[in-house]
Amino acid sequence: MRVIEVAAFGGPEVLTVAEAPDPGPGPGEARVEVAAADVLWVETMIRRGHGGPYFPVVPPYRPGVGVAGTVGAVGAGVDRQWIGRRVVTRTDERGGYLERAVVPADGLVPVPDGVSLTDAAALLHDGTTAYGLLDLVPVRPGDRVLVTAAAGGLGALLVQEARAAGAFVVAAAGGPAKLHALGRFGPDAVVDYTAPDWTARVRAVTGGVHVVFDGAGGAYGRAALDVLRDGGRFSAHGTPAGDFAVPDPAVAAARGITVTGIGDLQFAPEQARRYLRAALDAAAGGRITPLVGQTFPLDRAGDAHRALEERIAVGKVLLTV
Repeated sequence: MRVIEVAAFGGPEVLTVAEAPDPGPGPGEARVEVAAADVLWVETMIRRGHGGPYFPVVPPYRPGVGVAGTVGAVGAGVDRQWIGRRVVTRTDERGGYLERAVVPADGLVPVPDGVSLTDAAALLHDGTTAYGLLDLVPVRPGDRVLVTAAAGGLGALLVQEARAAGAFVVAAAGGPAKLHALGRFGPDAVVDYTAPDWTARVRAVTGGVHVVFDGAGGAYGRAALDVLRDGGRFSAHGTPAGDFAVPDPAVAAARGITVTGIGDLQFAPEQARRYLRAALDAAAGGRITPLVGQTFPLDRAGDAHRALEERIAVGKVLLTV
């Protein structure tokens, strides 16, 4: 089978295609014939060697954190009724950018009828994170909510769920293409945060927000703090524009701001599966629609990373097999 490997940290070109033996599932495992693989922004950081303390990966390694596909075989002790079922699942150090993934069977999550395997892959991480965030940073009817990096896979889900909760939602993203893509999800206002006065625009339409979901980080995330009302809730979970924009603890305490960081999103496996099932059920029921902007074939994994790093990707980026 084909698999993507990284022999040394570097640019997107270090994602190389290799041939590996077809894997067989061991006891308690299942083999998934992969249809789509999740691609995350953080994987570009890891590939460059900037994984930091949360993602201490060293080469050589196989990238990829999860896949959607069909169960082709199971190992001893696994119910054979899994064979032929459509599933989505996280992967381990054996990687996720590959044609066949062997995974622990207890991590398999069935994909509901009406949800495509590409949409399931898009929800694997972003759906889990979105529903986890909404548990940690609740949105109430009448809240003013700012979502940065709103045209990303996670941001688009947060826009939809915040609107469904009865909030007034401002979706912030960079450039006309991304702002246009957000229109289908019905935000109350869209703001181009590459404009120098973007926070003034947010303040003008909201009078200050109660909640910030910051998926951008860097200068954008720090600017977003300026439009958050005292006593508000701030989630610093993204880094595409720099680092996590975690507010200074003293400033947050003085203003009564509740801060959620990336460390709060390290869910236990069963909790993560519960959030994923909630996202899949919401998609099956038409409550949310993943924003899948680009798909790349497996052997173009470098192009997928490049699209994320150059910030030209709209919505979720996936690899297809």
